[in-house]
Amino acid sequence: MDSSGKPVLYSYFRSSCSWRVRIALALKGIAYDQEPVNLLKDGGQQFSTEFQAVNPMQQVPALKIDGIILSQSLAIIQYLEETRPNPRLLPQDLKKRAQARMISDHIVSGIQPLQNLTFLKRVGGEKKLEWAQHYITCGFKALERILQHTAGRYCIGDEVSMADLCLVPQVYNAERFKVDLAPYPTITRINKALLELEAFQVSHPGRQPDTPAELQA
Repeated sequence: MDSSGKPVLYSYFRSSCSWRVRIALALKGIAYDQEPVNLLKDGGQQFSTEFQAVNPMQQVPALKIDGIILSQSLAIIQYLEETRPNPRLLPQDLKKRAQARMISDHIVSGIQPLQNLTFLKRVGGEKKLEWAQHYITCGFKALERILQHTAGRYCIGDEVSMADLCLVPQVYNAERFKVDLAPYPTITRINKALLELEAFQVSHPGRQPDTPAELQA
Protein backbone atom coordinates (compact mmCIF):
# COMPACT_ATOMS: atom_id res chain seq x y z
CA MET A 1 0.00 0.00 0.00
CA ASP A 2 1.20 3.53 -0.61
CA SER A 3 0.92 6.29 1.98
CA SER A 4 -2.67 6.98 0.84
CA GLY A 5 -3.60 3.39 1.72
CA LYS A 6 -4.26 2.45 -1.91
CA PRO A 7 -2.97 -0.82 -3.33
CA VAL A 8 0.00 -0.45 -5.70
CA LEU A 9 0.14 -2.44 -8.94
CA TYR A 10 3.52 -3.03 -10.55
CA SER A 11 2.56 -3.30 -14.18
CA TYR A 12 3.68 -2.93 -17.80
CA PHE A 13 1.11 -1.52 -20.21
CA ARG A 14 1.43 -4.36 -22.76
CA SER A 15 1.83 -7.24 -20.29
CA SER A 16 -1.17 -9.52 -20.71
CA CYS A 17 -0.68 -10.84 -17.16
CA SER A 18 -0.84 -7.28 -15.81
CA TRP A 19 -3.91 -6.54 -17.91
CA ARG A 20 -5.80 -9.46 -16.30
CA VAL A 21 -5.26 -7.90 -12.89
CA ARG A 22 -6.13 -4.39 -14.10
CA ILE A 23 -9.48 -5.74 -15.36
CA ALA A 24 -10.19 -7.41 -12.00
CA LEU A 25 -9.38 -4.20 -10.09
CA ALA A 26 -11.61 -2.19 -12.44
CA LEU A 27 -14.54 -4.64 -12.24
CA LYS A 28 -14.38 -4.66 -8.45
CA GLY A 29 -14.08 -0.87 -8.29
CA ILE A 30 -10.77 -0.97 -6.38
CA ALA A 31 -8.82 2.30 -6.63
CA TYR A 32 -5.07 1.72 -6.92
CA ASP A 33 -1.81 3.36 -7.91
CA GLN A 34 0.41 2.05 -10.69
CA GLU A 35 4.16 1.64 -10.55
CA PRO A 36 5.21 1.02 -14.18
CA VAL A 37 7.96 -1.55 -14.80
CA ASN A 38 9.30 -1.25 -18.35
CA LEU A 39 10.17 -4.76 -19.56
CA LEU A 40 12.34 -3.43 -22.41
CA LYS A 41 14.03 -0.27 -21.09
CA ASP A 42 17.46 -0.43 -19.42
CA GLY A 43 17.71 -4.10 -20.38
CA GLY A 44 14.41 -4.73 -18.54
CA GLN A 45 13.53 -2.90 -15.32
CA GLN A 46 12.13 -6.17 -13.93
CA PHE A 47 15.74 -7.28 -13.43
CA SER A 48 16.61 -4.33 -11.18
CA THR A 49 17.60 -4.94 -7.57
CA GLU A 50 14.67 -2.75 -6.46
CA PHE A 51 12.12 -4.84 -8.32
CA GLN A 52 13.65 -8.16 -7.28
CA ALA A 53 12.80 -7.12 -3.72
CA VAL A 54 9.16 -6.81 -4.84
CA ASN A 55 9.04 -10.00 -6.92
CA PRO A 56 12.05 -12.37 -6.92
CA MET A 57 10.64 -13.99 -10.11
CA GLN A 58 11.34 -10.68 -11.90
CA GLN A 59 7.94 -10.61 -13.57
CA VAL A 60 4.90 -8.35 -13.62
CA PRO A 61 2.33 -8.04 -12.25
CA ALA A 62 2.88 -7.68 -8.53
CA LEU A 63 0.33 -6.13 -6.21
CA LYS A 64 1.00 -4.52 -2.85
CA ILE A 65 -2.25 -4.85 -0.94
CA ASP A 66 -3.40 -5.35 2.67
CA GLY A 67 0.19 -5.34 3.92
CA ILE A 68 1.43 -8.10 1.60
CA ILE A 69 2.92 -8.34 -1.90
CA LEU A 70 1.37 -10.86 -4.28
CA SER A 71 2.62 -11.96 -7.69
CA GLN A 72 1.13 -14.30 -10.34
CA SER A 73 -2.02 -12.92 -11.91
CA LEU A 74 -4.42 -15.74 -10.99
CA ALA A 75 -3.24 -15.77 -7.36
CA ILE A 76 -3.86 -12.00 -7.23
CA ILE A 77 -7.30 -12.28 -8.86
CA GLN A 78 -8.35 -15.11 -6.52
CA TYR A 79 -7.19 -13.11 -3.48
CA LEU A 80 -9.26 -10.13 -4.67
CA GLU A 81 -12.20 -12.50 -5.19
CA GLU A 82 -11.91 -13.92 -1.68
CA THR A 83 -11.41 -10.58 0.09
CA ARG A 84 -13.65 -8.38 -2.08
CA PRO A 85 -16.24 -10.79 -3.46
CA ASN A 86 -18.49 -8.32 -5.33
CA PRO A 87 -19.01 -8.49 -8.21
CA ARG A 88 -17.97 -12.11 -8.28
CA LEU A 89 -15.48 -13.39 -10.84
CA LEU A 90 -15.95 -17.08 -10.07
CA PRO A 91 -19.43 -18.55 -10.66
CA GLN A 92 -21.38 -19.87 -7.66
CA ASP A 93 -22.16 -23.13 -9.45
CA LEU A 94 -19.22 -25.44 -8.73
CA LYS A 95 -19.13 -27.00 -12.20
CA LYS A 96 -19.09 -23.58 -13.86
CA ARG A 97 -16.49 -22.40 -11.36
CA ALA A 98 -14.26 -25.35 -12.31
CA GLN A 99 -14.76 -24.51 -15.99
CA ALA A 100 -13.77 -20.87 -15.38
CA ARG A 101 -10.58 -22.06 -13.68
CA MET A 102 -9.95 -24.60 -16.45
CA ILE A 103 -10.17 -22.00 -19.22
CA SER A 104 -8.04 -19.55 -17.21
CA ASP A 105 -5.35 -22.20 -16.71
CA HIS A 106 -5.55 -23.23 -20.35
CA ILE A 107 -4.59 -19.66 -21.35
CA VAL A 108 -2.30 -18.78 -18.46
CA SER A 109 -0.30 -22.03 -18.50
CA GLY A 110 -0.90 -23.47 -21.96
CA ILE A 111 -0.67 -20.48 -24.31
CA GLN A 112 0.69 -17.25 -22.86
CA PRO A 113 4.04 -18.51 -21.44
CA LEU A 114 4.99 -19.98 -24.84
CA GLN A 115 4.70 -16.60 -26.60
CA ASN A 116 5.91 -14.23 -23.90
CA LEU A 117 8.94 -11.96 -24.08
CA THR A 118 11.30 -14.31 -22.21
CA PHE A 119 10.63 -17.29 -24.50
CA LEU A 120 10.72 -15.26 -27.70
CA LYS A 121 14.09 -13.80 -26.73
CA ARG A 122 15.44 -17.35 -26.46
CA VAL A 123 13.92 -18.33 -29.82
CA GLY A 124 15.41 -15.20 -31.40
CA GLY A 125 15.48 -13.76 -34.90
CA GLU A 126 12.96 -14.45 -37.63
CA LYS A 127 11.51 -17.50 -35.87
CA LYS A 128 9.84 -15.38 -33.16
CA LEU A 129 6.66 -14.65 -35.12
CA GLU A 130 6.32 -18.22 -36.41
CA TRP A 131 6.83 -19.61 -32.87
CA ALA A 132 4.25 -17.29 -31.29
CA GLN A 133 1.70 -17.95 -34.04
CA HIS A 134 2.15 -21.72 -33.73
CA TYR A 135 1.48 -21.88 -29.98
CA ILE A 136 -1.36 -19.36 -29.99
CA THR A 137 -3.02 -21.24 -32.88
CA CYS A 138 -2.65 -24.62 -31.13
CA GLY A 139 -4.15 -23.15 -27.97
CA PHE A 140 -6.98 -21.34 -29.73
CA LYS A 141 -8.02 -24.48 -31.64
CA ALA A 142 -8.62 -26.23 -28.31
CA LEU A 143 -10.11 -23.15 -26.64
CA GLU A 144 -12.63 -22.63 -29.45
CA ARG A 145 -13.93 -26.18 -28.95
CA ILE A 146 -14.14 -25.77 -25.16
CA LEU A 147 -15.97 -22.45 -25.41
CA GLN A 148 -18.57 -23.90 -27.76
CA HIS A 149 -19.75 -25.93 -24.74
CA THR A 150 -19.35 -23.35 -21.94
CA ALA A 151 -20.07 -19.95 -23.48
CA GLY A 152 -23.11 -17.74 -23.41
CA ARG A 153 -22.40 -14.07 -24.03
CA TYR A 154 -19.05 -14.59 -22.25
CA CYS A 155 -16.74 -17.57 -21.61
CA ILE A 156 -18.98 -19.13 -18.95
CA GLY A 157 -22.61 -18.34 -19.63
CA ASP A 158 -23.67 -14.70 -19.39
CA GLU A 159 -21.63 -13.58 -16.37
CA VAL A 160 -18.11 -12.17 -16.62
CA SER A 161 -15.67 -14.57 -14.95
CA MET A 162 -11.95 -14.97 -14.38
CA ALA A 163 -11.80 -16.83 -17.72
CA ASP A 164 -12.83 -13.64 -19.55
CA LEU A 165 -10.05 -11.69 -17.81
CA CYS A 166 -7.59 -14.16 -19.34
CA LEU A 167 -9.22 -14.35 -22.78
CA VAL A 168 -9.18 -10.68 -23.81
CA PRO A 169 -5.43 -10.06 -23.24
CA GLN A 170 -4.63 -13.30 -25.08
CA VAL A 171 -6.68 -12.23 -28.11
CA TYR A 172 -4.83 -8.89 -28.03
CA ASN A 173 -1.55 -10.86 -28.14
CA ALA A 174 -2.85 -12.99 -31.01
CA GLU A 175 -3.62 -9.83 -32.98
CA ARG A 176 -0.16 -8.42 -32.22
CA PHE A 177 1.38 -11.61 -33.61
CA LYS A 178 -0.88 -11.45 -36.70
CA VAL A 179 -2.74 -14.68 -35.96
CA ASP A 180 -5.71 -15.27 -38.29
CA LEU A 181 -8.74 -15.27 -35.98
CA ALA A 182 -11.28 -16.30 -38.64
CA PRO A 183 -11.26 -19.99 -37.55
CA TYR A 184 -12.26 -18.96 -33.99
CA PRO A 185 -15.71 -17.33 -34.21
CA THR A 186 -16.63 -18.05 -30.58
CA ILE A 187 -13.41 -16.53 -29.24
CA THR A 188 -13.85 -13.51 -31.54
CA ARG A 189 -17.49 -12.98 -30.55
CA ILE A 190 -16.80 -13.18 -26.80
CA ASN A 191 -13.79 -10.88 -27.08
CA LYS A 192 -15.87 -8.27 -28.92
CA ALA A 193 -18.61 -8.40 -26.27
CA LEU A 194 -16.10 -8.04 -23.44
CA LEU A 195 -14.36 -5.07 -25.04
CA GLU A 196 -17.67 -3.20 -24.87
CA LEU A 197 -17.46 -3.26 -21.05
CA GLU A 198 -15.92 -0.27 -19.30
CA ALA A 199 -13.61 -2.34 -17.06
CA PHE A 200 -11.97 -3.88 -20.14
CA GLN A 201 -11.64 -0.46 -21.80
CA VAL A 202 -10.06 1.48 -18.90
CA SER A 203 -7.57 -1.36 -18.30
CA HIS A 204 -6.61 -1.60 -22.00
CA PRO A 205 -2.88 -1.38 -22.89
CA GLY A 206 -3.60 1.71 -24.98
CA ARG A 207 -4.87 3.62 -21.94
CA GLN A 208 -2.20 3.12 -19.26
CA PRO A 209 0.05 5.73 -17.60
CA ASP A 210 3.11 4.08 -19.20
CA THR A 211 1.60 3.65 -22.69
CA PRO A 212 3.90 5.32 -25.24
CA ALA A 213 2.23 8.27 -27.02
CA GLU A 214 2.20 6.51 -30.41
CA LEU A 215 0.29 3.52 -28.95
CA GLN A 216 -2.29 5.43 -26.93
CA ALA A 217 -5.87 4.53 -27.77
